[in-house]
Amino acid sequence: MGSVRRGAVVAGVVLVLACTGFAPSDPAPPAAGAPAAPGDGPAPGDAGPPELPRTRVDVPDLAIPRRTIHVPAGGRLQDALDEATGGNLITLEPGVTYRGPFRLRRKDGDGWIVIASAARDLPPPGRRVAPSDASRMPKLVASSGSVFRTEPGAHHYRLVGLEIAPADGVALIALVQFGDDERAVEALPHHLIVDRCYIHGDATTGGRRGIALNARHAAVVDSHLSDFKERFADAQAIAGWNGPGPLRIAGNYLEASGENVMFGGADPHIPGLVPSDIEIVRNHLAKPLRWKQDAPSFEGVAWSVKNLFELKNARRVLIDGNLFEYNWPHAQNGFAILFTVRNQDGGAPWSVVEDVTFTNNLVRHVAAGINVLGRDDNHPSRQTQRIAIRNNVFVDVGGRWGHGRLFQLLDGTSGVSIDRNTAFQTGGILFGGDHAPHTHFVFEHNVVPHNEHGITGSGTGPGNPTLERYFPGAIVRGNVIAGAPAGAYPPGNVYPASLDGVGPSATGADIAALKRALDGLVSRTWEAGR
Repeated sequence: MGSVRRGAVVAGVVLVLACTGFAPSDPAPPAAGAPAAPGDGPAPGDAGPPELPRTRVDVPDLAIPRRTIHVPAGGRLQDALDEATGGNLITLEPGVTYRGPFRLRRKDGDGWIVIASAARDLPPPGRRVAPSDASRMPKLVASSGSVFRTEPGAHHYRLVGLEIAPADGVALIALVQFGDDERAVEALPHHLIVDRCYIHGDATTGGRRGIALNARHAAVVDSHLSDFKERFADAQAIAGWNGPGPLRIAGNYLEASGENVMFGGADPHIPGLVPSDIEIVRNHLAKPLRWKQDAPSFEGVAWSVKNLFELKNARRVLIDGNLFEYNWPHAQNGFAILFTVRNQDGGAPWSVVEDVTFTNNLVRHVAAGINVLGRDDNHPSRQTQRIAIRNNVFVDVGGRWGHGRLFQLLDGTSGVSIDRNTAFQTGGILFGGDHAPHTHFVFEHNVVPHNEHGITGSGTGPGNPTLERYFPGAIVRGNVIAGAPAGAYPPGNVYPASLDGVGPSATGADIAALKRALDGLVSRTWEAGR
């Protein structure tokens, strides 16, 4: 096989770091193909490719309302919410504060109730809002509970162009609570959309969660969620554990100290429930450096930092065209992305992470890359299986951020494939753990530096000894592994001394595809402050 041209790799990385322009938050279908039809997915234990989400959440155009209810300054929003019926639009005054909490009640019919800013100059649909848009928004706050909370079975509510926050100095558990402890799928809220909203914790005291997404058919699009942070607990911009999906998270800026986005993390109240059919596309997930203790911009509070994205109980998840950046060891060891199955409280042995497609993402300025756990090592769970990590770029992994390990697989995964990625990391390529081996593992067509350890495991040396012990029957071929000893790995790979000056090849990430997926995302102005 040929070798990779260093110039092509460098140019590609510069390209994805500096791409400009704007594209809507709804990308073209990923190269992996269209979602499979119900019933077409792999059977349990099958190590074929992951099944894509079977259905997606539709975010319809805003319709002409049958009736408009305007709530002026000093008006009672809850009365308007109670009065509204499907097809009604509730408008609120920009710059006016409305004090909750507010309850979204179950209504008859299937028409949408839209709660929106009366401003006519909001960014258009498909364009993410920023904190600078707050002057165009009404501000909805609460001193306790949640600003918005659904009652069981509430449906067809859409929040558009709202600033949602705690009262000054208050840290709330969840600003928007879509579903909570419902014990039957039929009781869950459904058909809920958060569209172009600015949702944030208190700048000083933080808050645990922006949106609790325990619902059916729900979406968060083109919104800015920030300042979710705690010192002694995990905080998330978006988290879900008791909703079956489908769910769509698209075109947002998402910031939190714990896990910026997480599914799982608490046992579902509904027996057998696994959050499923989830799309996470074209989002920017980051932690500001003012939370990092050794950064010049550190503000003096050591918020509990963990990771940028975590799945603990999830199935059929597409993660495509996102920017993940800034993560470091603090309350966790620094991996940016975690596919780590957890039967969190011990009462959900059906918990699983399976059928996950991670494509066309840029991961940069992080301590370590992706950590995958085969089985929960605290409570019984199902096996993690069918994870595809394809066509991603990893830049500035390790170094001043942390230990620099690119991938880690622990405790017997099945069907993990790592294909056509390009990485620049300072640590090892892959650690295989110290317990059960991994089956149906594929590592091919990647461009990576070997560094000191390459592919290794506990008690085994780099290369073939580790592959034989922890990855029996693995396919490892078509890779450019710079600096590796040729005899240490299976045939069919190439081992340049470095990535400098090597020739053209199709190996590694398709930078043109990555550019299309990230167009307008990487260079978009971020106003949260570094």
